[in-house]
Amino acid sequence: HAESRSLSPPSLSFLFLPPFPQARFSYLHMKYMFFSWLAVFVGSWVVYVEYSSYSELCRGQACKNAICDKYRKGLIDGSACTSLCEKDTLYLGKCLSSKPNNQTKVGEQANLQDLVSLVLFVADYNKDGLISLPEARSMWALLQLNEFLLAVVLQDREHAPRLLGFCGDLYVMEKVPYAPLYGISLPWVVELWIPAGLRRSMDQWFTPSWPRKAKISIGLLELVEDVFHGTFGSFLMCDVSAADFGYNDRHDLKVMDARHIVPEATFQEAMRERRCNVDEDCLYGTDCRTSCDLTKHRCTPEVTRPNLAKACSSLKEYLLRGAPSDIQDELEKQLYACIALKGSAEQMEMEHSLILNNLKTLLWKKISHTKDS
Repeated sequence: HAESRSLSPPSLSFLFLPPFPQARFSYLHMKYMFFSWLAVFVGSWVVYVEYSSYSELCRGQACKNAICDKYRKGLIDGSACTSLCEKDTLYLGKCLSSKPNNQTKVGEQANLQDLVSLVLFVADYNKDGLISLPEARSMWALLQLNEFLLAVVLQDREHAPRLLGFCGDLYVMEKVPYAPLYGISLPWVVELWIPAGLRRSMDQWFTPSWPRKAKISIGLLELVEDVFHGTFGSFLMCDVSAADFGYNDRHDLKVMDARHIVPEATFQEAMRERRCNVDEDCLYGTDCRTSCDLTKHRCTPEVTRPNLAKACSSLKEYLLRGAPSDIQDELEKQLYACIALKGSAEQMEMEHSLILNNLKTLLWKKISHTKDS
């Protein structure tokens, strides 16, 4: 009876079930496991490379120890030294740059006497009318940093964050609450997986109201005015991307990263020394270009596109999206005329000034009576 029960149809049916679903499940499982491990391996490798680079170039504690050691020995001094080295109320957080040094030079047309007076005023942090040797050493180290020089030059302008203090070659700036200029900051791991088209759309989602965007844009246009033929010479904006700018609670534009705003004399000297075979070899930063002189195989010193054209390129989508219908066509026309500017601003100074003033006037006229402005 037991034997016949074991040979019953239900048992036979169970014993001879087709194996295909199980085999298919095993294949999909193995495929899933393979790609999961591959993703983990690639992700771990990228994280390791990034972390190794960050650890090597962004040694916050080591930098602090080196600065404070010089301060305690009386080699350097500055308004931030006490907070950094004695009170511990100033600490180094996120690393924003791995660039070790920037050599700077002021243009020949600069008012050097006024610049020297301004630098000495900043160097004399305790305002005793004297520049001590430690103060002088700190200021000399800081003047090798292009972004510090620009911060000093623009201190009386609203576009630069306030300089709060320094110690050796470390300087402290006020925090800009809203950055970048538009869009949203995402972890670099997430950035890798977002298509460029979707990223541009996302950037437009996270923006202020149009009147506030107009005020921020006017700030960028005024910055272009400030760095062109200013009191202390001309500067070239060699990266006018949203990541380099931010704004405050009043929607005033602020320079976030001035490393790419370089003195024109520095740019021209670098270009004269650069060998080239094609125009593409004559690129400085992200978008400061000159042409290649094929008779000498050297880059020419004159930039082919002015700051204003690059600023308008950066603002085009930002300003046109959501613009009031009654100025949409005129705004688009002026922006494209601005983007089309070629050659240095000196060669087209009248046209450059006309386009810049027209844009500012159009924007101010539209927002001057709004609460958002």
